[in-house]
Amino acid sequence: MGKFIQDFKEFALKGNVVDMAVGVIIGGAFGKIVSSLVNDIIMPVISIVTGGDGYKNLKYVITPAKEATADGVAAVEEVAINYGLFIQNVVDFFIIALSIFVALHVTMKFMRKEKAEEAAAPAPAPSAEETLLTEIRDILKKDSGK
Repeated sequence: MGKFIQDFKEFALKGNVVDMAVGVIIGGAFGKIVSSLVNDIIMPVISIVTGGDGYKNLKYVITPAKEATADGVAAVEEVAINYGLFIQNVVDFFIIALSIFVALHVTMKFMRKEKAEEAAAPAPAPSAEETLLTEIRDILKKDSGK
């Protein structure tokens, strides 16, 4: 049991797991922001432009609702396909996907720039000690070859 706990601690404390947890938390908050943007700003504007009362209310009614009657017939809830909510969720998805794409694109651009700078940097010149030791090595090789 002790080995299991030790392995779990090593796994949980790795940088990747912590980074992933932070990403999930930020992603959840970002999802709420995007949902609010779509629900509270974009969809009302679209409903004004289209002249409707909003995409949330768009639906195809399969079975209309029936109220309970006095003679004991039970109430029946409406059965409908709410395609307006589906449209809203698709818009949410595309905004989140676009935001993630842009963030990753910018991040990858910076990473490529850093790698190019590292590759372009010349190797440092050897120190005076290294140069002296190289010369001594070469002299010793030359003398041992005689």
